[in-house]
Amino acid sequence: MASELVGLKVDVIVTSQTPSVQAIQKVSSTIPIVFGALSFPIENGIIASFARPGRNATGMTVLSEELNGKRLELLKEVAPKIMRIGVFSNLDNPTQPLEWRQIQFAAQGLGLKLQYLGVRSANDFDATFKAALSERVQALMNLPEALVNANFKRIAAFAAKHKMPAIYSDQSPIDVDGLMFYGPITSDVWRRAAIYVYEILKGAKPADLPVEQPTKFEFVINLKTAKQIGLTIPQKVLIRADKVIK
Repeated sequence: MASELVGLKVDVIVTSQTPSVQAIQKVSSTIPIVFGALSFPIENGIIASFARPGRNATGMTVLSEELNGKRLELLKEVAPKIMRIGVFSNLDNPTQPLEWRQIQFAAQGLGLKLQYLGVRSANDFDATFKAALSERVQALMNLPEALVNANFKRIAAFAAKHKMPAIYSDQSPIDVDGLMFYGPITSDVWRRAAIYVYEILKGAKPADLPVEQPTKFEFVINLKTAKQIGLTIPQKVLIRADKVIK
């Protein structure tokens, strides 16, 4: 797909995942790339620095260590007795090992144990669900990733069936009975990406446009799902939510 877009000589390519940015950079060092909510762009060789990206890509990055740590904290607050959390991740995404190492440090500080639930395709989820049950996972979360995001409906259904609290990095699961979401406001991220596109089409170079971080975050709780799994959300958590679905 990257080669096809480059062959069409498009003016700019917009994407959101590390593998897609890397694929484009392999076939073109000149076509501008705007990415949204990317993590570890320096470590993955996509940019040289946040202030001066230096290559043909720029956009928005996220502080995954802080966000994933916060998600663990919220799970622990709504379900204090949980000890083991299953974490969904894409085995083929180069960003995921970096996120996994960071989230393990956060888990240790909270006295939690993590169970890695790795997938490579949509066909792998049933096996990871079985692994979660065999490892006696008590709650679920995910590392931000497109493949996992595309299967949120299945994850939310599994969590509801087995009465597991779960928190997500994307708000979509909340619309299909997901329990909690915490992360950047997606619409704001992509509005900012549109401004990058505008600047590039006016003549700016991605190498000179600093990479930014989201400034607005949202915490959403679905009380319908909480009731379904027999969970009472503490009032001290509810009052911090930006949105409560009843």
